[in-house]
Amino acid sequence: MFLQQTFVALGRALPAVIAPAIIADLRLEAAWIGIYFGVMALSALVAQLGCGSFIVRYGALRVSQIALVMLTAGAAMAALGTPVPLILSAIIGGGGGAVSTPASSHLLSRCTSLRYLPLVFSIKQTAVPAGLLLAGVLGPPLTEWSSWRVTMLLCAAACAVLAVVLQPLRRIFDTDRVPTRRFRFSDFKATLTVVLATPGLRALSFACLAFNGVQTVFTAYFVTYLTTIGYTPVAAGFLFSVAVAVAVPGRILWGWIGSSYVSPSLVMAGLALAMAGSAALLALSSAGWPVLLVGLVACVLSATALSWHGVLLAETARASPEDMRGGVTGGVLSFGQVGALLLPLIYSGFLDLTGSYGIGFIVCGLPALLVGVQLLRQRASTRVRT
Repeated sequence: MFLQQTFVALGRALPAVIAPAIIADLRLEAAWIGIYFGVMALSALVAQLGCGSFIVRYGALRVSQIALVMLTAGAAMAALGTPVPLILSAIIGGGGGAVSTPASSHLLSRCTSLRYLPLVFSIKQTAVPAGLLLAGVLGPPLTEWSSWRVTMLLCAAACAVLAVVLQPLRRIFDTDRVPTRRFRFSDFKATLTVVLATPGLRALSFACLAFNGVQTVFTAYFVTYLTTIGYTPVAAGFLFSVAVAVAVPGRILWGWIGSSYVSPSLVMAGLALAMAGSAALLALSSAGWPVLLVGLVACVLSATALSWHGVLLAETARASPEDMRGGVTGGVLSFGQVGALLLPLIYSGFLDLTGSYGIGFIVCGLPALLVGVQLLRQRASTRVRT
């Protein structure tokens, strides 16, 4: 599951990391990055809401393979570089990448004790920054060595190879599948009903919306933003990789703390406040700032906005009906896709209106600030009642 999500994260993040080359080659405005990722998020929202029945029927490993095949097709289409294939790339890649997390959550929740869910899910979710790290380290040099189209095709090939490598494991991990399960459009409504009718899941959904929105904005615009304040694409990609590398131990650390020392809700409150603050600091950075200072701000933002997944997903699995964990996880994550859809579009709108990259970072950090404050208020009221 770690490998599956690493390659999915690589395929989804690579267009943002090599965006300067794509923009220059296709003569696009930078605001189109947000639109591309907005389309990807919309596709992901639909896929995550409806993936529960497919996971039950075909098995979590088979759905993981399907996700990788869809990322292969999406990356290959993006390499064509014309408008229609680019939109199809966002739709296919977004939908394929979105089902990888519910599938892996479904599989791992079957063989993990509830106490250690935050830690185990955090370890699994380190695959996302690992994929972003690969994108940052390999994407810009490969693009300079060849072209951004060749880089996308190499990514497509890597996803296809892993999908084939996973095949022998299916007979081990898909033993719980129910071949008679059918997909119904009412599954969308059923998933939303469970999520919205359960107070804990409802709160997690809004947190997911805020957190995933900040993560998507950071992933989509960070490299391009640095190139506007004097960094070369390779230097910006390297700094992005260094920042993302911090998220790997960060995810494990937050999961360990949430499993052993502090309540998961308090961990998420701290992450929310820190990501809002670091997003505001990033907005204030300029060409005159030392590289180490910009890197420190980026590392804090990465250690929060890219490191919340394991704790939140573990809480989601804990609050979900046992036979619906994959579907309900997809339902909560679909709210995250709403954030990944809206916040990049809001960022693009502010960028288009003001020409400033900084304002968008501040505005997109506000929902996380609200989540942090609300979680602390809920904790305080709970302690007063007890």
